[in-house]
Order: sequence, then C-alpha cells, then structure tokens
Amino acid sequence: MIYYVNMSQTLEELKSGSLIGLKKVKLACDLKEFPIEILSLSETLEILDLSDNKLTELPDSISQLKNLKILFFERNNFTEFPAILKELPLLSMIGFKSNQLKTVPENAFPPRLKWLVLTNNKIEKIPKSIGDCLHLQKCTLAGNQIEELPSEMKNCINLELLRISANKLNLIPEWLFELPKLSWVAFGGNPASHQMEKNTNFDSFDWNDFSLQEMLGEGASGLISKATWKSKKEEVAIKVFKGSMTSDGLPEDEMEISISSGFHENLIQILGKIKNHPENKSGLIMKLISPTYNNLGNPPNLDTCTRDVFDEKTVFTENEILKIAKNIASVCAQLHLKGINHGDLYAHNILINNTADCLFGDFGAASFYDINSNLSHTIERVETRAFGCLLEDLLSLVPANGMNNQFVNKWQNLITDCTTKDVKSRLSFNQILEELNTF
Repeated sequence: MIYYVNMSQTLEELKSGSLIGLKKVKLACDLKEFPIEILSLSETLEILDLSDNKLTELPDSISQLKNLKILFFERNNFTEFPAILKELPLLSMIGFKSNQLKTVPENAFPPRLKWLVLTNNKIEKIPKSIGDCLHLQKCTLAGNQIEELPSEMKNCINLELLRISANKLNLIPEWLFELPKLSWVAFGGNPASHQMEKNTNFDSFDWNDFSLQEMLGEGASGLISKATWKSKKEEVAIKVFKGSMTSDGLPEDEMEISISSGFHENLIQILGKIKNHPENKSGLIMKLISPTYNNLGNPPNLDTCTRDVFDEKTVFTENEILKIAKNIASVCAQLHLKGINHGDLYAHNILINNTADCLFGDFGAASFYDINSNLSHTIERVETRAFGCLLEDLLSLVPANGMNNQFVNKWQNLITDCTTKDVKSRLSFNQILEELNTF
C-alpha cells in the first residue's frame, strides 16, 4: 500500500525546479492558469492536487503527464469538464467537487477511471459514455441538477458506491439497484425520492438551555460537541448541522432520518431537536456516548477506494465478530422495516467498546424509500451486499488459529449469500439474523 504525505508546495519551488522527481504535488496559491512548469514532472508525477485555486480550463499539453493517477481540482471555477483528461492513460481518480461545472462532454473520461467526484456543481446531464467506464467503483454526483441517469450506466458493473442525492431526478431507475456490485447508495432529496411525513411531535428544546463544552468530532454535515443540559443537569452530545451540501446529501434529510429511525439499543439515541439557535441552524440532542467506544474501522483511502482500512493491531475473536454481526443486522432490519436505506454501512460508522458492544450512526447518506414499491426488495439487498463486505473485512481481523473450522464455511456461505451478483436472490436482513442465530 502506498501512503502519500499531504504537504503543500509553493509556485516558487515548482518554478525553481526543486520539485523534480516528486510523485505528489499540491499547489493552492490563487492560480488562474495551469502552471506549465508542472509538465517538467511528467516522469514521476502520480498525484496532482490543484484544489482551492481559480482555474477555469486546462491546456492540451496536460496529456504529457502520462504517469498521473490522481487529479484534484476541488473548489475551482471550471464550467466544463476538461475532455483532454481522456488522454491520460493511468488516470483513475478525478475530483471536481464544488466548481461551477455545467457540462460533461461525451467521451471525456479516461479509460481507467475508478473514482469520480463531481459533487456540488450545476451539472444537468451525465454523458452516455459513462457506460464505457467499466472500472468505475465510486461515483459521487450529489448536489447537481441531473434530471435522469443514462441507461448506459447499467454497464458500470463494478460500481460499488454511488451518491445521487439532491438532484432533480424524476425517476430512480430499477436497473440501478440491480447493478451486481452496488453496495453504498444515497438517493434522497430528489423529486422522485419517497417523501415521509415529518415527525412534528418530536420534542424541541431551547438552545440556551445547553452549555457547550469541548468538540467531540466533526463530520461532513456538522459539528458534534459535548454539552451540559442545564435544566436536566446531565451531559449530552449536540450535533449542529452546517446547513450546506455534503458529499452524501442534504443535512435536513439526515436529521429527519435520524429521528425516524426510532429506538434501538445499537443506535445512537436521539433525545430531541434544538430550537432558537442564534444562527438559525438545525441540531440534534443525542445521548452522550461513553469514551470507552471507538471507531471500529477507518474510512477508505486512495488505495482501497471503497473498502475500509483498519489499524494494524486490530484483532477480534469469532465470538466478538458474531456479536457485532448480529447487532448491526438487527439495526438494519429495523431501518429497512421503516423504509430507511442507510447508504453508508461501513465499519468507520460503527462505534465499539472492549466487550464488542456496538453503536451504529451517521445517517448522512441515508434515504427514505417506499416499502410497498417494486424497488423495496432490491434496495434492501443492495445494503445487504455492504453488510457482506463488512463481514469479509471483520473476518480478516480474526487470527487464523482463532477460527473454529466448523464455522468457517458458515461465514463464507453467509458472505456469498449477501454478495452474490444476482441482487434479488440475496438475503434480507431478517434472513441474515435467522442465519446468524444458527452459528
């Protein structure tokens, strides 16, 4: 596995030639034009990060960067996706988050495209040629103005993670949930999305009744802080939503789904909403989690793309894995009974303590769906594949001598039943629970 140090260089260093030989270059210095000196790094350059500049176009000469694998242009001023990128033979990851993109031309994607980030732009149409991206695994299109997905996209048979929230989709096609490897999908905030009635009976509490203490964490959608609930004389956690588009979807959807999920001993308990925030922001009051809980895994990195990574010292017994599996399957069964697709079923969204008690959270990519629709069967079984991937990852953390041979085949069979290419024939979460109870 390759690790890259995230250091920012200067334009002066580039022009002086002192960056020759580097594999990664990051420049954020108000660039209005592509620095042509970058071409002098063509023999070694693999990662180029020109985020946070004012670029609007690329020169055709960028095609000289034949070794380039990863390219970031987040928070620039591009209005059209540069078709010249198709000329880069090794380019596998492209990021244009938060630009002004309106147009993505046909045949503009490079042949090895694996990871495409076009979140938070003004794109109205996805080119049919996306169907030629047979290596595409991760595609984030949330926060655009896309009205339909091209049917050619059904050829993207390696697509595992898709974000199409907060667009203008009038139809979410059936073929989408039949893609053989799709596991993590967010589709809320569209005209075609299932609308649930808001829970108007959920208690709201005045912001001034809370005294904020230290920050506990920051996610894509908001800040979580420890707080004292003055009138109740207890400590809680408060998540204040930023109110802006995230890579997964809309914060207001996350809030409503968190409330609608209901009580489950393996869900982070929601105690209420806040009102009268000084900046009119939305927020949730949550039960404070014991500091004995830690993240089960870490998010995917540039190398793993769609799969979580784990600390080298992380190990589990088979009994601990079984406990985690039962708890998470039970939570997911409840969510899908309520027509909620979590969309981000990963170890990094699970908290665990030293006795393998776990809490499932982060509804940033969650979506409501109609449990009576034709799609409900396959939507649940897309998430089933994510569960199968989680099992596969966790089982790799059990030492070889810690596995009872009698159950190895049972685990493998369950993973197969969760991840088989025929989506409709996968197990539901209730069936998974029944199977786990035989272990």
